[in-house]
Parts: sequence; C-alpha cells; structure tokens
Amino acid sequence: MVSLIPHRLEEIQKSFTGKRIAVVGDLMLDRYFWGKVSRISPEAPVPVVEVDEESTRLGGAANVANNIASLGGVPIMIGVVGSDIGANILKNIVAGNGFPTDGIVVDSSRPTTIKTRVIAHGQHVVRIDQEKKVDLDADMQAKVLTSLENQITSLDGIILEDYNKGVLTKELIKSIIKLAKDHKKTITVDPKFNNFFDYQGVSVFKPNRKETEEALGRRLNTLNEIEGAARELLTQLKTDNVLMTLGEKGMLLLELNGSLAHVETKARNVADVSGAGDTVIATLTMAMVAGASVRESAALANYAGGIVCGEVGIVPIDKSVLIQTILEDINHESNR
Repeated sequence: MVSLIPHRLEEIQKSFTGKRIAVVGDLMLDRYFWGKVSRISPEAPVPVVEVDEESTRLGGAANVANNIASLGGVPIMIGVVGSDIGANILKNIVAGNGFPTDGIVVDSSRPTTIKTRVIAHGQHVVRIDQEKKVDLDADMQAKVLTSLENQITSLDGIILEDYNKGVLTKELIKSIIKLAKDHKKTITVDPKFNNFFDYQGVSVFKPNRKETEEALGRRLNTLNEIEGAARELLTQLKTDNVLMTLGEKGMLLLELNGSLAHVETKARNVADVSGAGDTVIATLTMAMVAGASVRESAALANYAGGIVCGEVGIVPIDKSVLIQTILEDINHESNR
C-alpha cells in the first residue's frame, strides 16, 4: 500500500496530539465475565462457567472514542444513553479516562446498550445483548445534532460509527454530512447495513466485505470482484475514498482518482476480532487529520487493527505499541 519510513512515522504520530475528533453513533458498554469451564450443567447440556473476574469496557462508538484518546487525541462522544445504571457506568468510565461527556444525550425511553460476553479459557461462550434498536425520534435527533453543532468549529474531524441501534437515522446522517462539508471537516464512516447508501459524499467510507456483500446483494470471492464492488461504492456514494476491510486478507483502498492499493493483514496472532473495526476507523481518521495521506493513514490503521486482534476482548490501540510494531516491521523488511 505505502512504505512507511521512520521519520515520516514520527511526524504523523507527533501530530496526533490534541486532535479533536467527534465520534457520533451508537454508544455501548462491553461487559465481560472471565472464567473457566470444568463441567456441564445438570439442568441443560450447557457449560457451567465459574467466573474468576468481571470487567466493563467502552464499546461501539464509545470504543472508537477510547481509541482516539489512546492515540493522543481528544474524543468528543456524541450519542445516546438511557436513564439507567448502564449510563452512569459509561459516564464514569469516560470521566475516568479524562475525556468529555457533554455530548452524551439521555433518552429515558431506551436502555443504554450493553453487550455482555462470557469468556472461558480465552474463548467466547455466549453473548447477551441489552438494547433497543429503533430510530431516535425527531426531538432526540435534534438534540444529537445540536451537540455536534456546539462543537463543530473546534473539531479536526468527525467519525460516524453506525451499529444500526437507531442513533444514526437517515435524516441525521444527511444533516451531519452537510454540517461537516459546510465547515470543511474530514468525515469518515464505519457503516452497517440499514443506512449503507445514505452516507453520500464523505471523506472515507469504510465497510467490511460482509457488509458490502449484504448491501450489494452478491458474494465477493475474488480480488477482481472486490475491486469492482469498491468502484461501485465510490460511484454510488460519491465518496472521496473507499477502504474495504477484508479480514485475514487485509484491506483494499480505492481513491477518487481511481488508484487502487491492496495490503495484507498485519495481524500476527488473531485472538479476537471484536473492536478491530473501531480501532481501524479511529486510527485512520486520526492520521488523516494529522496530515497523513489516505494511503499512509490506511497503512497505519491496518497495523493498529492487526495489533488489537491479538487481544481477547475490546481493547484500544496503544500508540507506543503501534509505533514500535511498525518500526520493527520496517527494520525486518530492510534486513531481508
């Protein structure tokens, strides 16, 4: 895709510091029960997990924000929580991490989205979702948009993180993109199926292959088919760039000028892909607003996504680990 060199890497990562990125979308909590299985339940043919540890982490758009913070930026989370214990926990974690909570809107008609994962011996046993997947009403949409408008002049970029939980409605998507364009802000998108073709004219549209297959209604088995799909998305969405993540096959970047780049995954040990897409969009956007080209940004994001795939559970990228990993790879390649 692009050859990163040490001095250029240093320039980009130094420019990360203090970049203000609004993350608009579905805020979630990821709760974990970690334990072990030594027997099957006598009540049903299911494993009995003996819990050793519990943890709660930021998920969804909140995890994207957490990645922004871990890279040295200032995330402005804009989304919706319920009037419940989950909301209090999320806000406490955010406040403890030192980034703002004033973009969070409370909607008492819905619960705070919580995904609970039970993990035994490093493997997922079951996931339990607490959520309400309906579009925000007009009043709540207006509050979300106002939260963004209040911050827009201070922002370096905007990420739309859509998990199809109802925060990013068609009307709100259109209004946010217009606002970003009016203020000449970089805007990137991590889409899901429902609103896939509503993200018109953004800076980077970042679907994965499965989402693209579902949206286009066909399988993408070969590189030629993937490239054709990327060109179709670029045309239909009138976007500047399409970055399609391909799992174990890496990423494909298609730029507005028709230039294509493909890069193999940098994941060395895939333990858990949960949250990898959040890390990719966060790193990509941070790099772009720090002055990196879209190719350089995609290369950095590819490394970051590979690193977090080596961790079990949702974890943000560590900037020092990211830079060290890239430098080690550069040195390895130069010594071959």
